[in-house]
Amino acid sequence: MKVLVIGGGAREHALCRSLSLDPGVSALHCAPGNAGIAEVAELHPVDALDGAAVARLATELKAQLVVVGPEAPLVAGVADAVREAGIACFGPSAKAAELEGSKAFAKDVMASAEVPTARSYVCTDAEQIDRALDAFGAPYVVKDDGLAAGKGVVVTDDVEEARAHALACGRVVIEEFLDGPEVSLFAITDGVTVVPLQPAQDFKRALDGDEGPNTGGMGAYSPLPWADPKLVDEVTRTVLQPTVDELRRRGTPFSGLLYAGLAITSRGVRVIEFNARFGDPETQVVLARLRTPLAGVLLAAADGTLDTLPSLRWSDDAAVTVVIASHNYPDTPRTGDPITGLDEVAKRDAPDAYVLHAGTKRDGEAVVSAGGRVLSVTASGPGLDEARARAYAAVARIGLDGSQYRQDIAAKAAADARVR
Repeated sequence: MKVLVIGGGAREHALCRSLSLDPGVSALHCAPGNAGIAEVAELHPVDALDGAAVARLATELKAQLVVVGPEAPLVAGVADAVREAGIACFGPSAKAAELEGSKAFAKDVMASAEVPTARSYVCTDAEQIDRALDAFGAPYVVKDDGLAAGKGVVVTDDVEEARAHALACGRVVIEEFLDGPEVSLFAITDGVTVVPLQPAQDFKRALDGDEGPNTGGMGAYSPLPWADPKLVDEVTRTVLQPTVDELRRRGTPFSGLLYAGLAITSRGVRVIEFNARFGDPETQVVLARLRTPLAGVLLAAADGTLDTLPSLRWSDDAAVTVVIASHNYPDTPRTGDPITGLDEVAKRDAPDAYVLHAGTKRDGEAVVSAGGRVLSVTASGPGLDEARARAYAAVARIGLDGSQYRQDIAAKAAADARVR
């Protein structure tokens, strides 16, 4: 099978890495890709938001499957253009991708499907914003209605900060605060059948101890030793399947990757948000544990035959990802800094630990930073302690001037697992 992956971040590197190890993949392409993806796939320049350009490239490459990684191309209708060209595509239509593109739309779908979520108001002016903030009280949860690359949410006890963010966004969803730990659960679906993957937990705040501003994600781990063993089945039954069924009922079937961000509250599981694609950095740890070849699963979702596949196979090992970010991230990050130690990790830590590239590019013979989140260092081990140790050992070999990373990824879960 010839596969084309669209995107250029660590999520796409994780997808390309898994696809490159799949014996069913005869040729692997990525557009536009990055310096790390270039080691496992042939790169091509493309405007990822231009559906016609992506479809044209896929046709020229004779791709049999296109995998659209990021959310913006999905909302822009890239998957529709690829399918109109007669090529199988993993990723929802533009209409179905509104599940991520508009939080107000997602809330409406959840209400119709009776999916448990936080109470909320959609606000478009100062008067509505003030009423909603007053109704819920602190902590205030304010979400930009549109795409914001994982950074459009403010959770604060400061009403003025909450109000300022809401006014800056224009159209926002203001909702009640959900207590309890958060879980990310992916599901692959063809619009009818839903196949859940293994749950993960990510770390959104920039600093240790969940301090600092929200980011696109600073690390993740899987499995979750503290989670109820019945969690995946419960969420599939009460959240994922009803959502897929409701979208199909509306005439906008969702085919691709449905991501449910969940809060395990004192009142039960509640949906925080939906995404219409693999999440970053959770993808890195989930795919590290997947043993079933990936391409066939994605193709089955694209062509509507998921119900014919055998159950997915998973490693019992744990996986941990630590994100290395540029100086000043998540504000305006510094770019162009040389990255060292990548060859050292490949030589000394593989296959238990490896580096997935996000914001990188080639500058002559050097690899330099080209974005906020630069690298995802991913490691596996028999337990979280071992996976953490291997990940941080690899992180220590990498040099990037002014870089930052959290030192507590999966630390609490690993400590709690030791107690058990």
